[in-house]
Amino acid sequence: MKNSYDIWDIRSLLFVFDIENTRDLKREEIIVSKDVNDENALTELFDLLLRPEFFIYSQKERQLLIDTLEYFLGCGDNFDGVFSKIDTYFDENVKDQRGFMIVLLNCLKRYKSEDDDK
Repeated sequence: MKNSYDIWDIRSLLFVFDIENTRDLKREEIIVSKDVNDENALTELFDLLLRPEFFIYSQKERQLLIDTLEYFLGCGDNFDGVFSKIDTYFDENVKDQRGFMIVLLNCLKRYKSEDDDK
């Protein structure tokens, strides 16, 4: 059976950064303090805010998120469909949307690997 990947799954994962998310001043300050166009700062941001969210998902859902990112990256998607539908607390626009998603994918794989090693 062939999987059907939905870009909205990625949008849902990134909801932690969305202005529409529940107001949390500390989270907002963390988001604004990071340069989303710097790979190291972005990784720190994901580790602080996205990692806990990722572990709310079931193992099957986590793998689906990873597979979905790999699929859309492999198709050459530019992720406008995600970034145009999200209003974030980011201090700047994401200049390299694919690069952002590659960092995200690497982080998700690392989180999954850490969990698998338990």
